[in-house]
Amino acid sequence: MSLVTREAMRSFRRAPLLSTLSVAAIAFSLFTIGLYGLVSINFSQALTGLEERVEVVAFLMRGTPAETVALASEDIAAFPEVLDVRYVSQDEALRRAKEELVEFREAYAELQTNPLPASFEIRLKPGYRRSEQAAAVADRLSGFPFIDDVRFGQDWVVRLDRLRNLATAVQLIIGLAFAVVAVAIIGVTIRITVFQRAEEIAIMRLVGATNGFIRGPFVLEGVMKGALGGVAALALCRIAYVLFRAGIGEQLQDLRFFDTSHMALMLLFGMLIGLLGSLLSVGRHLRRV
Repeated sequence: MSLVTREAMRSFRRAPLLSTLSVAAIAFSLFTIGLYGLVSINFSQALTGLEERVEVVAFLMRGTPAETVALASEDIAAFPEVLDVRYVSQDEALRRAKEELVEFREAYAELQTNPLPASFEIRLKPGYRRSEQAAAVADRLSGFPFIDDVRFGQDWVVRLDRLRNLATAVQLIIGLAFAVVAVAIIGVTIRITVFQRAEEIAIMRLVGATNGFIRGPFVLEGVMKGALGGVAALALCRIAYVLFRAGIGEQLQDLRFFDTSHMALMLLFGMLIGLLGSLLSVGRHLRRV
């Protein structure tokens, strides 16, 4: 292993300009993937924020006893899809309407009786915020004899489902495309190094070196270049993130950067791409000689 490492490091010293260009090419490839990753993370965060607004509202019939309300609240909270249940009394519903519907405040002030029903506001757990799960909870609630009506904004939730599915498909396609481009760029840089050392490889083959022995330094070199490119790409992504946040001022200040797991994944991704690029390029050359 020490010999393989020495040979890989020697390759950096033999052609520092080529090695620098290789790392730069990998860095910019991963930088493109990183920018796409930042957009995906923040878009997913925005979708999660929208998902948190998905809730089922069950309106109670007038005169429902308090004991029935308490028991029903416990039963609904036990649903596997339900995160929490909040009871909204008629008085609280009217107070909310006065605060949120300012244009009707005078009309509400002249009311002799409260026309708004009490209700249960039911938030769903993550993973249960699609239209199918919300509809299933709504159907179950409709079976309670004291429930007058159940709503969950079905049209809006269906549109959110479609947006989520579309975003997942686009992220997968574009992510794979960027990965293929990165593998190709790394493969080209490794192939240049292989051609530069073609005579040395031919001599090693003549003295009986195995393909694994020849391939080892190039594979390690590709992994090292992928790791260095990943570090540089993360630095570029951080610079772009800071500049973008500074440029938008107070808008979109809840933007996220990569957390530790994302950065580790990006480094591993760079090393994996370097490994694949090296294996493909060296393997192709060895089959020709």
